[in-house]
Amino acid sequence: MYGDEATIRRILTELGDTWAVVGLSGNRSRAAYGVAQVLQRYGKRIVPVHPKAETVHGERGYASLAEIPFDVDVVDVFVNSELAGAVADEAVAKGARAVWFQLGVVDEAAYERTRSAGVDMVMDRCPAIEIPLLG
Repeated sequence: MYGDEATIRRILTELGDTWAVVGLSGNRSRAAYGVAQVLQRYGKRIVPVHPKAETVHGERGYASLAEIPFDVDVVDVFVNSELAGAVADEAVAKGARAVWFQLGVVDEAAYERTRSAGVDMVMDRCPAIEIPLLG
């Protein structure tokens, strides 16, 4: 298990409400689209990060984390496991307070690097499933 209940709760309730969603585009059939909607419903500001830099759910998109001109609290990662480690490293470099790898996204080395940098991380879980469980 990559992310105990206390870490999940801390990320969802204490670390801030600006979530960069890497892999979020205007494609309604992709999981990122629906998860971002749920995050918004729970008061999170979502920031789409995708090479197309599309505006999604009313929020301006950026082509990369580095292009976001403000701080982000959590980086939610919807890319293949092979690409996710580099995104985690970018999140740490950007100063994110947490990194969240979605269901099916696993990179144990990235998890260790991120945690060693003092950044909270959850892997292979979905915030849209976890946040309603907080009560």
